[in-house]
Amino acid sequence: MSTAPSEADAATAPVASPFEQLGGEGGVRALVERFYDLMDLEPGYAELRATHGSTLDSARDKLFWFLCGWLGGPDHYQSRFGHPRLRARHLPFAIGILERDQWVACMDQAMGEVGVPQALRERLNESFMGTADWMRNR
Repeated sequence: MSTAPSEADAATAPVASPFEQLGGEGGVRALVERFYDLMDLEPGYAELRATHGSTLDSARDKLFWFLCGWLGGPDHYQSRFGHPRLRARHLPFAIGILERDQWVACMDQAMGEVGVPQALRERLNESFMGTADWMRNR
């Protein structure tokens, strides 16, 4: 008798959430840390960095909390702040095409550097671009 999973078993097996594929909270935290490190260090993200305050500590935590829930893990952000209301919360910041493109490029670079699997990286890039474009307010 074979112990290998059957095709039916494979078809009904739960698909790992993006949160799980990234390695849970540790993987999401590593992604967020690299994202903000790159934003702070790379001249190509200067305009994006300028939209943030003098410190990135609060932004790091908020993006980590948000992404955990958005990717299918614990809803840390909502438990602290309620519904994300992303567009409303970002209205005070000038977000144009340049800032949108730098955000997405910075996140893509961070995903590449922390080893996000290519298929997930492509899927997330598409979602990030759609959301970042929706956030534009100038």
